[in-house]
Parts: sequence; C-alpha cells; structure tokens
Amino acid sequence: MNQAFAALRLSPATRSVGQASSVPARTLACSATRESKSAGLYAHTLKLPKTEFPLRADAARREERFRERCTDKLYKWQQDNNTGPQFILHDGPPYANGELHIGHFMNKVLKDIVNRYQVMQGRRVLYIPGFDAHGLPIEQKALAALKGRDHHSLDPAEIRRLARDFAMKAVASQTKSFRDYAIMGDWANRYLTLDPEYEARQLEVFKEMVVRGYIYRQNKPVYWSPSSRTALAEAELEYNADHVSTSVYVKFPLTSESVSKLGLAAGVSALAWTTTPWTLPANCAIAVHRDMDYALVRIAQEGLSDCQLLVGKSRLSAVAQLLPAGASVNIIRNFKGVELESLEYTSVLRNKVCRILLADYVTSESGSGLVHTAPGHGKEDYELGLANGIDVYSPVDDSGRFTSQAGAALEGKEVLGEGNAAVVEMLAERGALLARADVVHSYPYDWRTNRPIIQRATPQWFADVKDLKDIACKSIKDVVIVPESGRRRLESFVRGRSEWCISRQRVWGVPIPVLYSAQSGEPLLTAESIDHIIGVIRANGGTDAWWTLPVEALVLPRLLANGETFVKGTDTMDVWFDSGTSWKLLEERAEDRSQSAYADLYLEGSDQHRGWFQSSLLTSNAVRGTAPYKALVTHGFTLDEQGRKMAKSIGNTLAPSQVINGGKDKTKEPAYGVDLLRLVVGSTDYTQDVSFGSTIFAGFGDTIRKIRSTMRFMLGNLDGFTPEMAVPYDQMPAIDRYMLHELYHFKKAATTAFGSFEFFRAMQALNNFTNATLSAFYFDVCKDRLYAGCTASLERRSAQTVLRHILINYTTTLAPVTCHLAEEVWEFFAPVRSSFGSSTFSAFQEQWDQTDKTWDDPRLAEDWVALRKIRGLANRAIELARKSKAIGSSLEAELDIYVPSESRLGRLLRSHAEDLGQLCITSRASIHEPQTTTAASDGTFDHSDIVAAFGDETKVTVACRRSSLHKCPRCWNFHSAGVDKLCGRCDDVITRLQQ
Repeated sequence: MNQAFAALRLSPATRSVGQASSVPARTLACSATRESKSAGLYAHTLKLPKTEFPLRADAARREERFRERCTDKLYKWQQDNNTGPQFILHDGPPYANGELHIGHFMNKVLKDIVNRYQVMQGRRVLYIPGFDAHGLPIEQKALAALKGRDHHSLDPAEIRRLARDFAMKAVASQTKSFRDYAIMGDWANRYLTLDPEYEARQLEVFKEMVVRGYIYRQNKPVYWSPSSRTALAEAELEYNADHVSTSVYVKFPLTSESVSKLGLAAGVSALAWTTTPWTLPANCAIAVHRDMDYALVRIAQEGLSDCQLLVGKSRLSAVAQLLPAGASVNIIRNFKGVELESLEYTSVLRNKVCRILLADYVTSESGSGLVHTAPGHGKEDYELGLANGIDVYSPVDDSGRFTSQAGAALEGKEVLGEGNAAVVEMLAERGALLARADVVHSYPYDWRTNRPIIQRATPQWFADVKDLKDIACKSIKDVVIVPESGRRRLESFVRGRSEWCISRQRVWGVPIPVLYSAQSGEPLLTAESIDHIIGVIRANGGTDAWWTLPVEALVLPRLLANGETFVKGTDTMDVWFDSGTSWKLLEERAEDRSQSAYADLYLEGSDQHRGWFQSSLLTSNAVRGTAPYKALVTHGFTLDEQGRKMAKSIGNTLAPSQVINGGKDKTKEPAYGVDLLRLVVGSTDYTQDVSFGSTIFAGFGDTIRKIRSTMRFMLGNLDGFTPEMAVPYDQMPAIDRYMLHELYHFKKAATTAFGSFEFFRAMQALNNFTNATLSAFYFDVCKDRLYAGCTASLERRSAQTVLRHILINYTTTLAPVTCHLAEEVWEFFAPVRSSFGSSTFSAFQEQWDQTDKTWDDPRLAEDWVALRKIRGLANRAIELARKSKAIGSSLEAELDIYVPSESRLGRLLRSHAEDLGQLCITSRASIHEPQTTTAASDGTFDHSDIVAAFGDETKVTVACRRSSLHKCPRCWNFHSAGVDKLCGRCDDVITRLQQ
C-alpha cells in the first residue's frame, strides 16, 4: 500500500492529489539513494488519486457558494418534481424579540434534517417558516426604545405601531440568520402571527370555540404578574426553587357562640397558617380536614396571658418548636375536623365574621393543620368558596398593590414587598401573631421579567378544557411521539388543567372580539357578532381596526338600529392562543384533507409540552375533534460544556454566528462554518439536553476532516471512471462483494435511524463505517490494486465500481446533515456522474438508497468477519516484529499462519491463500498445519490466540519474519527476485504501457 506514498515523496507535482488517503502513511523503508532513484523511474506509471477536492473545507468562505442550490432552488424543484405524497412539517414560530441563540439553531436544523431526508424519499415537502410576533415582551422592548419618554400617554395605535416595527425588524434579522444556516423552506410565504389573514383565521377558531361553548368569562383567581401587569398562563411561569416566603401562624378568635357550641369557656382561637401574609386582608374562611385530629391546647408563656388554640394534633410538636423557651403546651380536649365545621371566627384584619370549612386539600405535613383561605387569591380557595357561597374578594390592583378596600394602613403598598411586611406588623400589634418563620420553597415567577407573580381574582376570559382534555388525550393515542416519555408528559399537563386563561391585559395582540353593553356591562359574544367583526378587520387590513375604528363600526347594524350602545373590550388573546391556532393555515395547503391531522410532524423543545404542543392540541380538538399532528418530536435544552443550562443571566449563551464565522482571534475561536455545527446537532441524542462548547467543536472539526478525507480518497480514485469500466456484481472479487454487503447494511441502518428521527444513530453508523470498515480495512487493502494495478484489470475496475457505489450512498447519507459538503462532493463528482447519465444539480435530487438487495450475503459476510479477525491477529504479530526493528513497513514481512485444516476456519483460509498477503498488507502469507513444536526460529515473531468463528473456537498462530524476497521499485511489495527488479505484476503493467 505504501508505494503510492513513496512516489509522492519523489514526485512533488503529484503530492496535492495523492494525499487523498484517509489512512496515515506507514514508516517508509526507503533509505538508500539508489532505491529512491529507482522508484522515481516508475512514479509516472502509478495511477495515483487525482482530484481537486480540498482536504480542508474553508467552510466559512466556501459554503455560501453551495447554499442557494440546496435551499431555495431545491425547495422549488422538489415541490415541482417529486411525485411522492406531501410531507408537512409545521413550524412552531420562534418569538420575534431578539437575536437567535444556539437553541434556535438546534431546533431549525433538526427540522431541516427531517425535511431533507423526506425530499430524498421523493416526497413533496411543505415547510412554511413562522414567527410569533405578538405579546408583552415585544411591546415592552418596543417601548423601552423610547429611552425615558413617557409611554403611558401613548394611544394604543401608536404602541402597536412601535411593537410592529420592532417585531418586523426581529423577523428580518432572524430570517437572514435561519437562511444562513441553510434552512430550506418556503421563505417567500413565511407566516407571522401579526399577518391580517392569520389574525382573521385565529378569530374564526375563537368563534368556533364560542359556538361550541368552550369560551366563558369569570371573576376568579389567575396567575398575575405585577411586573408585567397582566394575567399569565401556566406555560408562562418558571419556578424558582430558592424563593423565600414569610410564613405566619395567626390566631383567629372564635365567636362566643361557636365557643359555646364546643362546650368551652371563652377565649379560644383557631391557629391558621399561611406563607402569603399579604392575602390575610382577603381572608374569608379557615379550612380544616374532615378526618384530621385536632386539639384544643393551652399555651402558657412567661410574662404573657395564657391562650387557648385549636391546632392539628400531628402539628403540635412543630408549633411548640416555634414558641419561646420555657413556653408550655397542654392538651385540653381533642376533636375531629368534622366537629369544627361551620364554627365562626372573626377575621382579624377584616373584622368580619367568617366560617371554618372542610377541605380535602388540608394536610398534616406543614403548618398548623388549619389553612387560611382567601377565594380571591388561590384556585383551591376559590373552589372552596364557590362551593360554600362565598364571594370573591381581592383588594389588590393591577400593579400588585393594596387597594383602599384593604384599609388606609395598607393602601398603595406592594403586596410582595412592604405590604407583606406591614401585614405581619399589624398582626403583631393586634396580638394575633403567634409566630413567624422564613420558608424556602418553589414559587412561580414571570418567565419574561423573572419576577415573582401572585394569584389574584380579576374578570378574565377562559377556555374551558374540563371536558375537552379527555378528548385531547384520546386524540394522541395513535400519534408517534419521540421520545415516548413525551406522551406521559403531554398528557399530564393536559389532564392537570381544567381551564385556560386566554385574556391578556396588553395592547399588542389579537383583540378578544367582545363588546360590552354600555348600560348593563354584559358582554356581547355571539357567532353573528364575531363574524361581523372579522369582516370589518379583513376589510380594514388587520386588527389595528379594533383600536382605530369607532365602536359603531364593530357593532352589528341591526343592534345599532335598535339604539343599543356598546364599548369595546380591552383584552387581547394569550400568545399561546395565537400560535396554537397556526394549524388553521394548513387547511389551505394540505393536499389530502381527508387526513385527520394536517401536519405530519411538529418538532420543538420539551418545554412546548405545556406550551405550543398543548395549545395546538386543545384548539384543534375544540374545533375539529382531532390532534393537529401525526408525529410529535421533542428535543432538550442547550447546555455549556460544564453541563449548565445556557442562560443570559449566567452569561454562558452561545451565538451560532460566533461558531460559524469565528471570533476576532481565529486561533482561539476558529471559523467552523455551518456544516460543522449542523454535524454536532445531527450527531447528538437531541432528546436529552445537548452540550455545546469549544472542545466539542474542535472534536467535530477532526470528524469532519476525516469525512472529507474519506470522500477525497474515493473521488481521487474514481478519476476517469466510466460505465464501460464498471464490473458486474457476480464478477467481483469476494472482498468487493463483501464491501457491498457492508454498504447495504450501513445504508439500511441509516435509513432506519432517519425514519425514526434518530439522526444521531445514522451518524454513529456513518462514523463506524468510515473508521472501521473503510479507513482501517477496505481502503488499506485496495490501495495496491488501485495505485499499482493495471488500469484495465478487473480487480482495479471492481474496486472503482465499489467506490462509486460507496461514494453515492455515503454522500446521500450525510446530505441531510452536512448539506453544503454533500453539494461540494456532488460538484467534484460531476464528471463521473455525467458519464453514468446523471444530470442532477443537487445531491438531494438523488434517490436516497442506491444499494441492491442482492448485495446482502450473510454467508459471505460471515467468512469475511473471520478473515478480518485473522488480519487483526496478523497485525499484532507484525507489530512485534516492528517493535524489535526486524522490519519497518508491513510490506517487508511475510507470514506463516498455523491453523488446523479440518476446521472450517482452516478451510476458509486455505481457500483465500492467494489473498491473505494483500489482506494483511504483507508481501506473502502461507497457511500451515499447527506446529508440533513451539520453538520459534530466529527472526520470527509469533502471536497466538483463540479465534471465534462459525460457532467454533480455533487456535491460530501467526508467525512474522522479514521477507526473503526483494522490494519491487514500483509497487514496493517484496515480490521481486532481485534488487531493483520489477515484480511480475509490475513488469506486466509496464509492458502493457509500452505497447
């Protein structure tokens, strides 16, 4: 094999093309000047690899050259020419409020890999990129650009103009970046949630949900963000596990009538517990558990009057630990929770008589066993109050401050700050505070402002999913979900909710199309009214009309004729409702509308189980009674190399452009190009969290160079190859047929992996095929016949035939992941392709699988697995000889292989006796019966082992010694009878060349 490298050293003119080998040159044994001159005489007779395909990609500069052909041009071509069924990957719209990060790159590239694979399967891919362009974060960033100007005086139309301008700039910037990542799609028709027609379709979905009874309005607690001054959905929350709350134990005195009912003396209080003291001004009840044991205890403290308290019996020890040293706790009497039901007490800060109620959610795991209840500030509290006829009461405004209803001492104070402290102080002043303590627990935060939220009752619009959730969960029964654990996750989020707050208190969004009677305040929300409003919005270019037109333009003419007057609602829709209705636009583009789901695939991050996946599922089921997707794939989050989640707050985020184009100092931050970053994504198990960093990029830099080297070897050795030179399968040497078997199974594994969305398994198969099968075996073995054999010989042409098959299938396997590299190879492969009748401009126009079932030969493969084991055994013997300096190159060695002839392995080796020298890259190999003596000859290096093959274990010994023949000055094999004499094969080749 090394003769080519010798020639390269002697012939600088051929060096640029001859280094295509992906196998490092072995140490050459050419030290004598006479040998060098002799070899130089024959360098021009060797058929060395010839290609201009570069080993180094220079990706940041070269990739752009191939981009249009594999994106815009390809997308149009496949839509017009592919004849398979349509494939729809519906794009979950990224938020248009800033620059892209590595998570965006991973998401879009995963989608692109799927789409490109489907194109190569002959399907017509429909991929319409989308952008989520409404919502408070955009509104806030747009207003922040005013730099100190008072935006409170701006009218809604001006705020919406600023927000739209900001969103459109973000969309333009993100679109450019996505296209730089080689994301193939219908960019000319991308969808934006702010598009007038999109908004109209969204309102049509809303109308259908109104008609079906899913939409209602109610004054009830919702997640409220004081920092954003709007209601939030569960999907807009993040939980801070280190949040610190003040917990208080409050004494609520029972009324004298209730004390009498218990047969007790005066002076009894119920000891209630809460971690939200700021909600105590809204206290309306105390909850106890029906079956829990309670005790009346007397607490005595030095210097203070004794007090009698009702406490959960199992909580006594915990309460006692909060008391000052020396305090005593004595049980007077025991009760069951049910005995306390309907007892009355005085709510301390309200001075209002309230009741003790039974509730199943009360536990003995924390607090006092009696829970303060404020229906205006908690969902469980609200439901308990609703069941017991208690009105909702919430003395807190939109900014999270106490209103005048809370009293002059608290009015205007922030409930999460000074207001909370003031409540605790007031309890202490009134003698109602038994104890206080700080507690660290998980608490919900606004995911946009990273500030804590509250629960607060306000009139909001809801989608009722109580009945819908069962239908939704049934609809995903046949949906393919990757990973499968995502099914349980999605179902748990859906089943864990009974409603969806869809109204938001903001300007930048789609209005909830409700009009309120100016006289009664009753909402007008009917199909007829919504249809009229949709018509007005369509006629006036979008939802700006809601804010700019007079209310009369939005009211049904017949109602105006009746003299009724109305005012417009000010709420907009949750952005999850915006994006969650995006499936509606596929109604116009899906070719087969008989299918229950329009989209073949939704693919997003795992956080979308409670976001877009769920909102899409609920709206689609509400209107169409089916899931909007046939398959659902989720990926994890992005991490740095230390395993930390990437976040701006940590400062460890990574911009894709920094990896693609490099940093200022290219020695420290090289320009890796798009394909390398795509290869990282395609080679990683994305269902888990994925790490990105400089060490990882450097490792993949080596990988992509190895891949390029492999392709370069094949391209170089296919120079001048034509159909007339191709060898039929049945005429090929066994090793070539075996390689086609290996190629068949490699492609089958890759197809299975891509088909199940496990791209990383396809890339693993490709790496194994590259390193173990091609580089370390086949390329090594076939170099001699490729470089030194006669160009017309069947053996050389057979190897070229195999290389052509490998290159086509190898390139198409890589193409969905490293699209630019595939196109580059296709360009350099063009002369050979055209001679075989291929006129494709892109690798993606090729059929994905170009292997043949007849190549699958398990028996042949079993033979070659055994032969490769013998090769490995021989290499160990050769290495012993090399370390002892008995030989330099393996070509200087000859082998004696000792194996029983009666064994199947022995029969196999004898049948391949003429090939074993080439297989082991030695000058000669001979087969013998096992030696009767173990004494080794001088200069012979033995290695023995048990070889498992064909279901048996056979002892094999390989003896290595220096060849007794001479080196051929042309091919460097030790096959020559004399010094500077050509071997028989090379003599024949030279003779043919001279004829």
